[in-house]
Amino acid sequence: MTAAPLPRVLADVLVNQARANPTAAALQFNGIECSYALLAAECKRAAMRLWHGWGVRCGDRVAWLGGNHPAQIALLFALSRIGAVLLPLNTRLAPAEWDAQLRNCSPRHLVHDGAFASAARDLATRHAMAGHTFDELVRDEGDAAVPEVAQPDMPALLVFTSGTTGQPKAAIHTQASLLANMRIAAQVQGITRQDVVATMLPLFHVGGLCIQTLPALYAGAKVILHPKFVPEAAIDCFERDRPTLTLQVPATMKALIDHPRWPGADLRSLRAVWAGSSVLPAPLVAAFHNRGLPVCNVYGATETGPFSIALPPEHAVSHAGSCGWPAPGVQVQLAGVKGGVGEVLVRAPNVVSRYWPDEPACDEAGWFHTGDLASRAGDGSYTIVGRSKDLIISGGENIHPAEIEAALALHDAIAECAAFALPDDRWGEVVAVAVVRVAGAACTQEELAGFLAARLARFKLPHRWLFVDALPKTALGKVQRGELVRRISPSM
Repeated sequence: MTAAPLPRVLADVLVNQARANPTAAALQFNGIECSYALLAAECKRAAMRLWHGWGVRCGDRVAWLGGNHPAQIALLFALSRIGAVLLPLNTRLAPAEWDAQLRNCSPRHLVHDGAFASAARDLATRHAMAGHTFDELVRDEGDAAVPEVAQPDMPALLVFTSGTTGQPKAAIHTQASLLANMRIAAQVQGITRQDVVATMLPLFHVGGLCIQTLPALYAGAKVILHPKFVPEAAIDCFERDRPTLTLQVPATMKALIDHPRWPGADLRSLRAVWAGSSVLPAPLVAAFHNRGLPVCNVYGATETGPFSIALPPEHAVSHAGSCGWPAPGVQVQLAGVKGGVGEVLVRAPNVVSRYWPDEPACDEAGWFHTGDLASRAGDGSYTIVGRSKDLIISGGENIHPAEIEAALALHDAIAECAAFALPDDRWGEVVAVAVVRVAGAACTQEELAGFLAARLARFKLPHRWLFVDALPKTALGKVQRGELVRRISPSM
């Protein structure tokens, strides 16, 4: 087999792999495999349909609403072939939130799956879009030619940020930035044609799409695509399909270790579990390490590709809690360092330069300001300690919520927790903590306070406690600390 040439635009990824390795499996979905040759052919037919049947042109946006499906991947590559842009809608959002995103980006078409047919019809009516099922994408358009109009600097993907600190914005990923992220992520994870990647996280996030799924296709590996994460199905996949890599987040890691099959599950095919999260709770990491599985943290943001800083398998145990070192070609620096902690700035070819339609995402020197706070060890590795806007300043001391949360997570009765600041006349701010207890567990405020007092400095200890059934979160799973403040102090 000959090595595939480096792709210039996104569509080249599948074309090159189809030429170099046509019969190799590209995708597996619901037990059915699709080869690289077949996937490339379907993407070409979809591009013909989009151009000739639907009238999609360079720069046009097409929205997707549905669960994980090979059609979403085909749509991305087909749109990129004609210089158009994919807007994946987060299925966890409310209709009003979809409305806001559609008003912002004005897509001409909406493609959906069967589960979201009714919601898609309503959206298409409200926003004067044409609605289509994904089956319509690959209807034969004959031998009509597809114009070769794609360029590296053309937008290819719009992904909205979480909006934890303001209104969500659509980050513009170009064909070049997506390709750079694929190359970087594949290199760091050592993905080759021999790998089998299990994708279980939603493709409407850059995490589910860009950390492993697209890099695997870039490398010619096989992707096992799940409609969504289900613990039982995940363990079945590990045992039956023998993937070599998978991507998880803290919530899915916890669901796996809480499953009754976890202690005896056959995980031997996995050489590593990558985890997309700034901060990974130590008990979750330890549970995977105890099964002989290195947990490799990858740090980034919607705007950074997101593959920016990564902890490789060989350092997973020795540097547990760290997110590792900058990936090849990624520059990282800390700004405004105080007490060894500063804001993470990233500059790299996979970092977006603009938000839709034309708002700068980086400063004049090309640095993206993440808003995350980190420390840098002597060996060059980074550890995320929290968000700059989440920093608690009490009596002149900087307190990072992640430090309190990590300590509290060690308590057996704690399922989730979040530390946040409350205004205080004497100290300026004091620490408050919201706690979700494990089902059936009984623990008091006094017990938890004593638990933390043995592990943290006195000035870091919570002044207020809030016991809740669930933490308020954004659609991307990030804790809404402002809502917790309002629950304690409704007038704020």
